[in-house]
Amino acid sequence: MTTREATTNKHSQTTISYISLCVLDGENENENYKLYLGTGYMDGWMMGSRDYGYAIIEEMLGEKQAEESIVPSNYSETENGERGGKEGHGEFEDHSVFSMKNILWHGGSVWDAWFSCSSNQVAQVLLTLPYSFSQLGMVSGIVLQIFYGLLGSWTAYLISVLYVEYRARKEKENVNFKNHVIQWFEVLDGLLGPYWKAIGLAFNCTFLLFGSVIQLIACASNIYYINDHLDKRTWTYIFGACCATTVFIPSFHNYRIWSFLGLGMTTYTAWYMAIAALIHGQVDGVEHSAPQKLVLYFTGATNILYTFGGHAVTVEIMHAMWKPQKFKYIYLLATLYVFTLTLPSSAAVYWAFGDELLNHSNAFSVLPKTRWRDAAVILMLIHQFITFGFACTPLYFVWEKVIGMHDTKSICLRAVARLPVVIPIWFLAIIFPFFGPINSAVGALLVSFTVYIIPALAHMLTYRKASARQNAAEKPPSFLPSWTAMYVINAFVIVWVLVVGFGFGGWASVTNFVRQVDTFGLFAKCYQCKPAALPPPKH
Repeated sequence: MTTREATTNKHSQTTISYISLCVLDGENENENYKLYLGTGYMDGWMMGSRDYGYAIIEEMLGEKQAEESIVPSNYSETENGERGGKEGHGEFEDHSVFSMKNILWHGGSVWDAWFSCSSNQVAQVLLTLPYSFSQLGMVSGIVLQIFYGLLGSWTAYLISVLYVEYRARKEKENVNFKNHVIQWFEVLDGLLGPYWKAIGLAFNCTFLLFGSVIQLIACASNIYYINDHLDKRTWTYIFGACCATTVFIPSFHNYRIWSFLGLGMTTYTAWYMAIAALIHGQVDGVEHSAPQKLVLYFTGATNILYTFGGHAVTVEIMHAMWKPQKFKYIYLLATLYVFTLTLPSSAAVYWAFGDELLNHSNAFSVLPKTRWRDAAVILMLIHQFITFGFACTPLYFVWEKVIGMHDTKSICLRAVARLPVVIPIWFLAIIFPFFGPINSAVGALLVSFTVYIIPALAHMLTYRKASARQNAAEKPPSFLPSWTAMYVINAFVIVWVLVVGFGFGGWASVTNFVRQVDTFGLFAKCYQCKPAALPPPKH
């Protein structure tokens, strides 16, 4: 591999660096292909063994794109990995792909997608899983985490398949997606029609709205355990203003460094919880009586359903990738890593504190106050800011499209246009500060449809005709090479989540949520705070 410089574009008179890749495949040792660093444009197509060389170059260098252009406008990739379409005709920038801006800001690789999925999947919910174990019991808690983790990975796979199908069909119609981020409701619209678009838009936006509310509530709940001089409602005001700064992050393409840091923060917090609980040991007279009541059991189960239903932003993460087809198994790999965080931490804390957790939905409230705990609180606060951005970004896109600002290239103008999205989130977090119970309610009423039932049903309807299955952009996976088997699994997902998640889970979580409202009231000033110590009596 040799590097040459000083190639001049005769139209723009801009100096370009390019790489001449020498493909050594035995018979064609001297075939050189030029890869322009500014755009990823190649002279000629690479097939067979040449794909390997291209993959190395792409992994090393990435692809330089403008913030608003999330992926190449003419993306096309067949099952054999051949790339089609040319991008970047026009003026090139004199810009090195190895710059600090690219390293921190421009992300679109498989690793970026994995970090985004892993980081987004566990945030504040990590702190509520011990609470769910106190409702479910140890065995049910572990089994349901694994079950819903695999179920969520399956529906994330279905979403990725439908995205690729929609993208392939639209590109056959020469639709250009430059400066446009494809979203889930648009996929449903393109494949199934406007009624499905309306359903997808309603559920997805409502879920993401309350997902953002939950992150804001969690920020106030966590900081209180470091500084209780201010009540949780006041902290919600403060963090609402802080989280509003996410309006300046253009897209998931720009979350590279944040996703990496966010996953590191949750990893530290999860293992701190596990180790701290084991060192602390069991409290005196600890009891593990769960499951006791059906209401509590199904409330805990829907919180776990919510935990592994964080793929409402799957389409946006895929669209931020340079090769979206590679997303298929990323969510499963992310889930397997998340198991190493959620299972040890929730099991250890429940083992140590048992039924005491029934009145403490935030695990930080039972762990002893130390520098290690304070560090975990601070890291989780930063991560919740990141996750707030993850949940809000699709809402920003929808709002931009409604008001006609989505194609605007100015980051500042888009930031100003996005601010109205933050205001209702702020307000709802103040009305319903019920950290823990609100997770279960959102899981049962919104997540059950948004990320489980709708993707499974949409997949079944999209490929209901033999012609659609024959011409499918993505065939059934190698481990399940039968359309019939896929239909059986999808039908199971729909029935299970509809009956257990939405039916029993909805009844239980709403009952528990109403109980919190009756106990603490709306606009609760300090939810589940310890009562202030009474002053000593005067003599």
